[in-house]
Amino acid sequence: MNEKYISVTEIAREHSRTRQVIHKVIKRLGIETTKMKAAEFRGQAASHISVADYESLVEALEVSSDAGGAFVTGTSQGVFYLIQLEPEFDPQRIKVGFATDVNERLRSHKTSAPMARLVKHWPCKMLWEKTAIDCITEGAEQLHTEVFRVVDIEATARLADNFFELMPDLSSED
Repeated sequence: MNEKYISVTEIAREHSRTRQVIHKVIKRLGIETTKMKAAEFRGQAASHISVADYESLVEALEVSSDAGGAFVTGTSQGVFYLIQLEPEFDPQRIKVGFATDVNERLRSHKTSAPMARLVKHWPCKMLWEKTAIDCITEGAEQLHTEVFRVVDIEATARLADNFFELMPDLSSED
């Protein structure tokens, strides 16, 4: 087999992304990596993908650049959610963000926070996510990337209601 390969490190450098982001996109696309030794890595084995797979990866990276850096699979519309991570023990700790499938996102959060509950969600474009987070969590204590401790969860939900009330109606869009 005389197929050519390109290293994940080289792809990351070329597209101004981290290797971790490239690996996540590769995984989501179902592309297999091959460990190969290369002179640029001082003879150490590094992950590579085929040039044929590289074309698919570049397309996905271009879509993600248009969508504010997140990887998407053909859609930029979904929901913005507000999840209470530990309602009984830390009721003010929330997770906010964008998802194309809010039920699946809640299910995935329950692996680390089994008592998590969805407080509310709103129709949202992916491009609105960062602005919505900034607006809704102003004055809250940031604990992690999209995890915050708020003073009043109902007031936070009302801020989100107000924010999304100002945004265009998505119910008529496909």
